[in-house]
Amino acid sequence: MWSKLESLRGRLPELEQLQSDPAVLGNHREMQRIGREMAELRPVIEAYDRYLETQKELLENKEMFNAEKDPEMRIMARDEVSRLTAELERIEAEIRVLLLPKDPNDDKNILIEIRAGAGGEEAALFAAELFRAYSMYAGTRGWKVEILSHNDTGIGGLREVIAMIEGKGAYSRLKYESGVHRVQRVPATETSGRIHTSTITVAVIPEAEEVDVQLNPDDLRIDVFRSSGPGGQSVNTTDSACRITHIPSGLVVQCQDEKSQLKNKNKAMKILRSRLLDQEQAKAAAERADMRKSQIGTGDRSERIRTYNFPQNRVSDHRIGLTVHNLPAVMDGALEPFIEALIAQMQMDAMKQVQDS
Repeated sequence: MWSKLESLRGRLPELEQLQSDPAVLGNHREMQRIGREMAELRPVIEAYDRYLETQKELLENKEMFNAEKDPEMRIMARDEVSRLTAELERIEAEIRVLLLPKDPNDDKNILIEIRAGAGGEEAALFAAELFRAYSMYAGTRGWKVEILSHNDTGIGGLREVIAMIEGKGAYSRLKYESGVHRVQRVPATETSGRIHTSTITVAVIPEAEEVDVQLNPDDLRIDVFRSSGPGGQSVNTTDSACRITHIPSGLVVQCQDEKSQLKNKNKAMKILRSRLLDQEQAKAAAERADMRKSQIGTGDRSERIRTYNFPQNRVSDHRIGLTVHNLPAVMDGALEPFIEALIAQMQMDAMKQVQDS
């Protein structure tokens, strides 16, 4: 590990030099790649520098303890040795986490797709509530939420909503939200007080940039049509809605939220690129099935990952066995206990895999 850290430290000046190379300056994609690599390297090098500085202080205090005759000074040196030893162990653990293979999508914005599943109107209502929870969580992180497409029920529910969440680390924090979310509660329309169980699905997809997915215009069929709302009533009188079909894959995306045909087309293209990237990455992950065993769940949208039980005021994540008895706070965006626990478990599994390999 230490030889690798020395090698990485030498890599940083090389990258800084490349940034001023005229051949690189004219290559936007290469500049982006170098910038990303430098951003990943800096926290590792900074932690390594702190480790070396702490190690030096520890050695000095050990020497002081062995050489000092004054009892009070020896006690002070001994206490410093104890503190610095613990600090050295903490920094080493931090470095080991930083050196774990990094998901290249972690810093990307995300597309989050929430759809009502079993449970009819009750599922649609919960889909709207969970979307609100994610929006509030995004707000605490300073992220921007933009709805790209939605299909509401007219009474506050959402059959489907697709939104872009923009902010550094959005994918790294929310990627484990993909899966089936189950809600257990008494619906407002239930007169007998019987608890109903409904489900919704969540998909979290990293945003694909143009450099990630190249689209051939000949592979696209673009149709425009008039937007419509609940009951088939016309939302506007122009053909502003846009449907894009990616012929090779058969993927179809449509947007009609905007009054501008161009805006709807741009939103649909964002969704299409991200779904194509997700499709490619899912295929690559399937080919590395043995490496997926250490992950927390499969991330598959058919897997039940969490239950929200309103009568018992609890939220339970089935992948890590974590239960929180403060459901209102969770629905107000307090998702951090689950996110932190899931990330910690992933890191532990990844470190174990590295040790076993």
